[in-house]
Amino acid sequence: MATASIVRRDQEIQTDVLAELRWDHSVHANEIGVAVKDGVVTLTGKVDSYLKKWRADEAAHRVVGVTAVANDIEVRTIGERTDTDIAAAAVNALKWNAGIPAEKIQVTVDKGWVTLKGEVEWQYQKEEAERSVRRLWGVKGVSNLIMLKPLASPTDLKKKIENALIRTAEVDAKNIAVEVQGTKAILKGKVHSWAEKQEAARTAWLAPGITSVDNQITVTIF
Repeated sequence: MATASIVRRDQEIQTDVLAELRWDHSVHANEIGVAVKDGVVTLTGKVDSYLKKWRADEAAHRVVGVTAVANDIEVRTIGERTDTDIAAAAVNALKWNAGIPAEKIQVTVDKGWVTLKGEVEWQYQKEEAERSVRRLWGVKGVSNLIMLKPLASPTDLKKKIENALIRTAEVDAKNIAVEVQGTKAILKGKVHSWAEKQEAARTAWLAPGITSVDNQITVTIF
């Protein structure tokens, strides 16, 4: 009976992931294969941009019951674009985004894979930098190694994160415990979905000075 339950649950998750992929118009669901085992989703197929691969990953993570995603989708761009051209486009994309201190970010491109380094003050700036380059034609992947500067004490950071979680409608704050060690936030507790777990982490990242988030929250039905 236990085995049948797991198979049924995985089949339901697979159905929901496929539906979520079809719901996101930026992703062509017919290009992507979905397999599920014990709540772990494996995505396969070929797409013509890194943005589609990334959006497929996000879509799978939004589905209730998903515990992890193995993204094996291959990016195959139409035509060739040199690393030099991609690097130049990435630098320009960063400059055109007013919310990013482009002068503090270094760009390296190797066979279509973009690596970002440097220092910024806010997590949203780090995220915006990656968002700006992931949609560029020819990009096959992004490694975001941008570091954050510490701006507040651990006590202040803990209080800011706790208050932010309470304000967030998408998160049941009473089920989440927050610890701060230096500039590292540690989240513990239980939530109902992967989306809620991700929202809690996103909220912690918004605290000024947080340089890493250890999201130990577990997804469970309770």
